[in-house]
Amino acid sequence: MFSHKKDNKMPPPLLQGPIHTLLKPLLLLLLLLTLPPTTTSHTSSTTTPPPLSTYLSQWQPARATYYAASDPRDTVGGACGYGDLVKAGYGMATVALSESMFERGQICGACFEIKCVDDLRWCIPGTSIIVSVTNFCAPNYGFPSDAGGKCNTPNKHFVLPIESFEKIAIWKAANMPVQYRRIKCRKEGGIRFTISGSGIFLSVLISNVAGAGDVTSVRIKGSRTGWLDMGRNWGQNWHVNANLQNQALSFEVTSSDKMTVLSYTVAPKDWRFGQTFEGKQFET
Repeated sequence: MFSHKKDNKMPPPLLQGPIHTLLKPLLLLLLLLTLPPTTTSHTSSTTTPPPLSTYLSQWQPARATYYAASDPRDTVGGACGYGDLVKAGYGMATVALSESMFERGQICGACFEIKCVDDLRWCIPGTSIIVSVTNFCAPNYGFPSDAGGKCNTPNKHFVLPIESFEKIAIWKAANMPVQYRRIKCRKEGGIRFTISGSGIFLSVLISNVAGAGDVTSVRIKGSRTGWLDMGRNWGQNWHVNANLQNQALSFEVTSSDKMTVLSYTVAPKDWRFGQTFEGKQFET
C-alpha cells in the first residue's frame, strides 16, 4: 500500500505577497459600493429653506422725531384717511412719512420696523418698534433739508408719537438717526371696508390690511354689475361713480407685492352709507 503523507501546510493567503498592495484598495472600493446608502447631516451644505420671511427690505438709514401726546394727530385724522386710529385698530403704533417715502399715499398702511442707532447716549439698546403708516409729514421748503426742513426731499424721515419714540430712545434725543426696514403687517380679522358717499358717488376706506399692508388697486362688483375699477381718492380712500345701491357688494384688493384678495358679498344688498364691513385677509 501506498502511504499518503498528509500535508499540514495551509494554502497561502490570497492577499499575501506583492499583489496585496494592489488588490486591497480595489476590494475596499467594491465593499463600499455594495453597502446600503446612509443618511448623513451636513450643517454646511444646502438645508431646507427657511419659512417665508416677514422682511420686505434690508435695514436702511433715516432719521426720526416725535410729536407730543397732546397733539390731535395722535388719535384722529391723518393723510391716509383712517380717521380715529384707535377705533381703526392702529392705536399709537403709527408713523408719518416724509415726502420722499409717502408715495402720494400709496404706502398708507405699510408696516416698518425701526430701531435707534449711532448714539449710545440716547438709544435704548436692543429695542425696536413696529409701526403702520397713517400720516404724511409735509415738507417745509422755507428751510434747507439739513436745517429745519426735516421732511423735505430727499430726506427719509419718520415722525412718531412720543409713546412709540420713547420705546427706542430717550425723548431728549429729539431728532435721532435710526435704521428701518419694511416688514409684513400682521392684523387681526379681515380687511375692513367703510362705505361713504351719496347717490351714485361711492367712497370706500380700506383698512386693517395684512401682508404688504398697502393697497395699489381696488375693484368693486355689485350683484347686478360686472367688476368696476375704483380710483384712489386720497390715502386709502377709493371711489367709483356707479349706482350700486340695493346690491350686495364684493371687492378685489391688490397690494404692492402683487397679491390679490377676493371678498365676495362683503356687504349685503341693504347696506347703508357709514357702515363698515369685513372681508377676507391676506395671508402672512
